[in-house]
Amino acid sequence: MDRQEVNILTVNGLNVSYGSFQAVKDVSFNVRKGEIFGLLGPNGAGKTSTLSAIEGLLKPQSGVINVDGFDAIEKPLHARASLGVQLQSTSFQPELFVIEVLQLYAGIYGLKLTKEQVLTILRDIGLEDQAFKKFGQLSGGQQQRVSLVIATIHNPKLVLLDEPTSGLDPQSRRQLWERIEAIREKGHAVLLTTHSMEEAESVCDRIAIIDHGSVIAIDTPQAIIDKHRSDPDVIAVSRRGKITLEDVFIALTGKAVRA
Repeated sequence: MDRQEVNILTVNGLNVSYGSFQAVKDVSFNVRKGEIFGLLGPNGAGKTSTLSAIEGLLKPQSGVINVDGFDAIEKPLHARASLGVQLQSTSFQPELFVIEVLQLYAGIYGLKLTKEQVLTILRDIGLEDQAFKKFGQLSGGQQQRVSLVIATIHNPKLVLLDEPTSGLDPQSRRQLWERIEAIREKGHAVLLTTHSMEEAESVCDRIAIIDHGSVIAIDTPQAIIDKHRSDPDVIAVSRRGKITLEDVFIALTGKAVRA
């Protein structure tokens, strides 16, 4: 079977509410092995609630979440064992040396890494010379590289990345894109949230646009552009002469700035 046909994550009919407010409304999508899948939406659209439900941080009111064949609601520990998570804000101990951070979190996953093994990992991401520098002294791009390594150190089937390149300069962003693509090439599935339309077009195989808790479009970035390029609303917001994913996104979700 082609690896693209194997679903590592299946979300079906997901509903998440906070009191009387429904943040996620009947959301369904899947992420395939060897695929980078982007979840796009304005602030408050339901991305974080969807991601939190997949991580097992909150229990949905209804719906199915299946991670690598395990029901994430009925068997959360089995599902989490197949997950690697990189949050937007790293929360690693800033006073620890980088080598200590990697050894600590490898141990949490039940891995015992020698000093030489950790140095090899750091060499692979170009940070061997930072091994005995405190984590808090690394640049934002360097911290994100370490964070991504920790998210994948236990070889998870599915990697969740929450706005992984937020706040990075163009060079660091491109470098992190290459590392995310390398994760895909190893057969992992990647689910990432992003506000960057450039990022979605550059690295995502497929995307879902979510707004007001509902999925309003799902396909490859180019297919979504092609489907909507003649829509009057898309043409009205286009400012570059060429229809972009950002034009389509704004036309579908509105011009209003979300808090």
